[in-house]
Amino acid sequence: MNIALKFAYDGRNFHGYARQPELRTVEGEIIKALVKNSFIEDTKQSCFRSASRTDKGVSALSNVVSFNTNCSKKNVLDSLSNEFEDIVFYGMKEVDSDFKPRYAKLRQYSYYLPSNNLDVEKIIQASSIFAGEHDFSNFARVEEHKNPIRNIKNILFKEDKNHLIIDFYAQTFLWQQIRRIVASLEKIGNGKLEKEQVLDALDKPEIKVDFGLAPAEPLVLKDIIYDFNFELDERLFIRAKELIAISF
Repeated sequence: MNIALKFAYDGRNFHGYARQPELRTVEGEIIKALVKNSFIEDTKQSCFRSASRTDKGVSALSNVVSFNTNCSKKNVLDSLSNEFEDIVFYGMKEVDSDFKPRYAKLRQYSYYLPSNNLDVEKIIQASSIFAGEHDFSNFARVEEHKNPIRNIKNILFKEDKNHLIIDFYAQTFLWQQIRRIVASLEKIGNGKLEKEQVLDALDKPEIKVDFGLAPAEPLVLKDIIYDFNFELDERLFIRAKELIAISF
C-alpha cells in the first residue's frame, strides 16, 4: 500500500528539511522514525518521497511524504504522533503507486514580515509586479540547469498587530525565491528601493542584481494542494497549528 502523510514542523529546530549526514533534519528524523517502527525497511525499497524541501529555519504547517508500507495508515499515524515534539503528523491518504508528492497542483507559503515603520500600501502595490509568469533569476538562487521561469498565481495580504502576512501561491517555487522577493518588497516599504528598480530587475534578468535575502524563520509552508483531500485527525491538526503558532 502506498500512503501519503501530511505533517507540520517547527523549522527552527532543524538544519533544514533534506536529509544530511551528521545533522538533524526533518526528512532524516522522519525516515529514522519510519524505520524504527518497521513501517519501511529503507527509502529505496519503500519509494520514500517528499513534496517540498524547505531551508534551515523555515517551518511548515503542511508538508507531505509518501511511501509503500504493509501497515495500516491509521497505525502509522497513531505511532508517529508520539514520536516528536517538533513534528506533528495529522493527515493521511492511500494513494496510487505512481504518486509523486512534489507534483502538487498548488503550494501556499506565508511570510510574516514585521510591519513596524513600513509603508504597507507601497508594498501591496509593488507586489503586483511579481504575479504571473516571469524569469526570476534576480529573485532566487537558481541552481545549474534549473529553469528560472515560474508562475506566481496570486499574492495576498493580511495584517495583524505586528506583521504583514504575505501569502504566495504557485505550483512550484525556486530556491530562496520568496525570501528574495520579500527582501525587495521590504526595501520598497522602508524607502530604500523604488518599485521601478525592482521591476527593472525582473524585466532584465540578464543584468544581475541582488536585493538581499529575508530571514528564513518567518516563512511557513502553509499548504500543498492535490486533486484529493487528506483524511485529517482533528486533534492532531490542532496540535500542528499550535506548534506553528509558537513561532510568531
